[in-house]
Amino acid sequence: MPSSSVPTATHSPIVDEPVPRPRRWGAAELTRLTAMVEQSSLFYWQGPQTTALLEEFRRHYPLPCLFPCSSGSAALHVAVAALRLRPGDEIITSPITDMGSVIGILYQQGVPVFADIDARTYNLDVSAVRAAITPKTRAIMAVHLAGNPSDLTALSALAREHGLALIEDCAQSWGAQHRGTPVGLFGDLACYSFNDFKHVSCGDGGIVGTPHEKYGATLSRWGDKSYDRVHGTRDPADLAPNYRMSEPQAAVAAAQMTKLSALVAARNRLGVQLTTALADTPGILPPVTHAGDLHSYWFYFLRLDLARLTCTRDEFAAAARAEGVAASAGYLPQPVYRYQVFQNHNFFGGAWPVRDSGLTAMDYRTVSCPTAEAVLADGITLPINEAMTPAYIGKVALALTTLAHRFAR
Repeated sequence: MPSSSVPTATHSPIVDEPVPRPRRWGAAELTRLTAMVEQSSLFYWQGPQTTALLEEFRRHYPLPCLFPCSSGSAALHVAVAALRLRPGDEIITSPITDMGSVIGILYQQGVPVFADIDARTYNLDVSAVRAAITPKTRAIMAVHLAGNPSDLTALSALAREHGLALIEDCAQSWGAQHRGTPVGLFGDLACYSFNDFKHVSCGDGGIVGTPHEKYGATLSRWGDKSYDRVHGTRDPADLAPNYRMSEPQAAVAAAQMTKLSALVAARNRLGVQLTTALADTPGILPPVTHAGDLHSYWFYFLRLDLARLTCTRDEFAAAARAEGVAASAGYLPQPVYRYQVFQNHNFFGGAWPVRDSGLTAMDYRTVSCPTAEAVLADGITLPINEAMTPAYIGKVALALTTLAHRFAR
């Protein structure tokens, strides 16, 4: 059906109210910021706000070794650096993720290897990961996309079988649980983001943590110019960036952490409500969460079974917007390996030293993850947040099911 013939709402839209927006910052943040401006220093090391952040964080994620940093991307870079990759070492990860997942791998002269994903959870397909393991593989980086936990039981077992580290990218999955345990507590290293758009935020910031002393003893060095803050020495043993968090960021993040449980519970209820309402709707494929897992719904992502519909994905999204649904066609425009920087291997001034020196034969122009490409071609993204009500989600569900029946073949 051509775009010009797609029905538009000539009546009042089914979703007849604007997208509810939560008030994210308030008295709790202001109290900590007020205390912060009375401090004599805003430096992170043993600062009262940073200390409070680590205490609040450990209430949810009892990791003994933590480093608060400037972003989730920084947290991932620190985690990768802690592995001490050799040039050409490989880390397997998802092709549907943020660039922040792979920047640290490339800067440490490693090689991102993209494995395909599951068609309904949108996370790494364990069989695809297994097939991607080579003698150069050092780690698996699991990305819990949109807040849906990866199959951490299987990935942990696979990592142990091959002597690999498991890094969890939890940037989108605050509060998510795999079989009753918070994500981030399964891997050797876990990374979180306080980016402005995440569940909890201080504008930008992150945390990397580990249960292992062999990594934990070096986390702060990898994010703080390789300085030894414990002994107060400046004799760097490694080349490391400055990814420190500041006390103002920590003050806001600490207050945000006190709100995490309530907002995730609300998002999960609403997400489950929408998934239940969309179940068995012809042409709509809601996300699948494994039994025993808790999805924290950073956003809601569904797929369309276009063989059962008379419209395109973009036409369905446009019709949904006409019904008042804040629907976006797709998520990322393409898998990460299709980005210009990967297609041109333009990582360092137009060159890629590990490839140019023969330490890897990786050619991203030949990489293909068919399921990931299909997911991005027929997916629809919907916002979900803790300010929404069951009544609002009910309207969204009604609009989507109405459209599915309207466009049914």
